[in-house]
Amino acid sequence: MKKMLLLLSAALGWTLLPVLAFAGGASELVVVADTRVLTGMAKYFANLYNTNIVLFALWATVLTALYGCFLGFLMDFIMSRSGLDLTSRKIVEH
Repeated sequence: MKKMLLLLSAALGWTLLPVLAFAGGASELVVVADTRVLTGMAKYFANLYNTNIVLFALWATVLTALYGCFLGFLMDFIMSRSGLDLTSRKIVEH
């Protein structure tokens, strides 16, 4: 029983070790984008990141999906031009 209690307290102490590292008075970090040298769309997105993070996240999600679709269609076009037919798949595995 003593060994189990000792093992449990050691495990609890090991899990709480990162919490003790922040107990020394670490302050919150504020992350902002530097917009002093940016222009155009880059400045728009940097200002959006600084002011409205939810709208920035929405833009990032939509643009990532659009870029993925664009790259998918582009690669499909390139593969079909190179002679690979990706529209039908014949199962060749045994």
